[in-house]
Order: sequence, then C-alpha cells, then structure tokens
Amino acid sequence: MAKEFKRTYKFAAYTSSFLTFFLTLVVGVFFYVTKVEMYWFIIAFAIVCFSFSFFFIQYRVEKFIYRRVKKIYDDVRLLDASTFDKKQITTDMATLTREVERFAETKKIEIETLKGRENYRKEFMGNVSHELKTPLFTVQGYILTLLDGAMEDKAIRKKYLQRANKGVERLIYIVKDLDMITKLEVGDLNLNKERFNIIELIQGVFDLFEMKAAKKNITLTFDIDYKESIFVEADRERIQQVLTNLIVNSIKYGKKDGTTEVSIEDLIKNKVIVRVTDNGEGIPKDKIPRLFERFFRVDRSGSRKEGGSGLGLSIVKHILEAHDEKIYLESQLEVGSEFSFTLEKAK
Repeated sequence: MAKEFKRTYKFAAYTSSFLTFFLTLVVGVFFYVTKVEMYWFIIAFAIVCFSFSFFFIQYRVEKFIYRRVKKIYDDVRLLDASTFDKKQITTDMATLTREVERFAETKKIEIETLKGRENYRKEFMGNVSHELKTPLFTVQGYILTLLDGAMEDKAIRKKYLQRANKGVERLIYIVKDLDMITKLEVGDLNLNKERFNIIELIQGVFDLFEMKAAKKNITLTFDIDYKESIFVEADRERIQQVLTNLIVNSIKYGKKDGTTEVSIEDLIKNKVIVRVTDNGEGIPKDKIPRLFERFFRVDRSGSRKEGGSGLGLSIVKHILEAHDEKIYLESQLEVGSEFSFTLEKAK
C-alpha cells in the first residue's frame, strides 16, 4: 500500500516568483526603452509567467524528486519503522533531513550499545570458560593419574579422590552461583519476605566464619553493643547470603590482625543501612565501577588463590536489586573498604 505524502509548494512558489520578477523586469525595461506603454500586457505577462512556472516546476519536482524522497522514506522505514513518527511523509527536504538525522543518531547509539554488549559477552564467555576449565582439568588430571595405576596405592587413591572431589565441589559452586544470577536477572527467583532481627542474623554469620577469620587473626565485631533488636522485612536467606559474601570478602582481602566491623543505622523513616567495613587492602578507584560484574576480579592472580567463584559481589547486587534496595561502596587503597546496603524496616 502506497504511503500518503504531504506535498509542499514552497520551492515551486519561490522559484516561480523569482523567474516571474526577473522576466517581468526584462519585459518592462524593453517596453521602457522602446517607448511602448503596455502596462496591461506586463501585468498579464507576470500572471501567466508565474502560473506556468509554478505548475511546471511543481510537476517536475513531484515527478523526479517526490519518487526519490518516497524511496528514501520506504528504505529507512524498512530498517526500523518504529524510529519514525506515524505522520504523513513530506517532500519537504528540511523535514526529511531532520528525520534521517534523528534516525542516524538513534542507530549510532544502538550500534555503540551493541558493541559494548558484544565486548561484555566475549569477556564473560572467556571468564566462564577459564573458571570452569581450571577445576575440570584438575579433576581430569587426578582421575587419569589414578587410571594409569596410582589407584593401586590406597593412600594416593584416597588423597587424589579427595582432591578431585574438591574440584567437583568448586564446579558445583560456580554453576549454582551462575544459576542464581540468571534467575535473579530474569525475575525467576521468588523472594520469601519475612520479619526478622538483623542483629541476630549478622551474629549468626559472625559465628559461622569465626574460625576462618581466626586464621588471619581478623576480628568480626559490631561497631557498638546493640542491646535492642532491629527488625527488617526481607528474604532472610538471601540477606544472609549478602552478608556472607561481604564478610567472606572482607576476610579474604583483609590484613592480618585486622577488623571487620558491621554497623546498622537508621537512614530514613522506613529504612536502615547496614555497613560492612574492613581495614584491608582497599580497591583502586578505576576498578570500583566494574566490581559488581560477573567474574571481575581486582587482582586476578591473587583472587584465584583465595578461591571463590568470582560471582559473589554480582550475586549481592542482584539480590539487593530484587529487594528494590541499593548497595554502595567506598574504598581507599591500603586503608580499607566499606560496603553498605539498605533494607526496609519491619512494620
């Protein structure tokens, strides 16, 4: 079905007026020089000249330009019909130019976004393959060694099977974390919100990782002695995972004889903010914007020695976003880091 065009007559009118003025001036000068007084002829000539020029120019414009303009519209609309407003197509070149410029700008932004996503996809796939490859090769190495004859020695067999089991556990850990992030991103993970005491939950996480912290002589503590309970409304299990990931990170990258301190403060009437502060190695400013990306590590070699899936902070971010809450980060090299997030107070 042909598109309906809105014709403009400005070009034909301006050009006809110019031609009429010029030709009428020439005829007038000629009559003046030849002493002929035919004013009625000059007026009639101007009317006929303007009418003929206008209709002839408009016809030529519509025949040769109109079709080309229509083709441009059709070609561009074919690329993306949603980019253009549902208006009549015009032969006005200024309007067409604005439409095409707007289309080009939109496409430029889309192309840049797609390039960014493509780079992120490539990096993500590289990280996934690397994270899975290490434990897979480890497990394969131990199994092949056992198959080559080492299984005859009971001591070696038990040791290698235990190490292979650790590799499998790491694989399961990574896959489970990836599965959780995917569910969080697509909104497929249902939150079971309930009323609970955040002080009690934090103390439980402290007790869980007390021995891990003791290996580096790191103290897990509150900023003050909270004598009264602070109740929040959230998914208890998911918030425990958030606290676990943040506290484990603070232990991993904390200094020996250091401290991991947690505080809870009133933010606004219906919100509290939970802060997890350490005096560890800190994070460079240029790394902070990417810290919550999947598999992103500040120090890749050192981070892998510490273990983990590289997905902990990404999971933290997604869990809090699923709660419609925010997470904040302040860090300074050789001074420490502070992760803080908001929670809704229980009614």
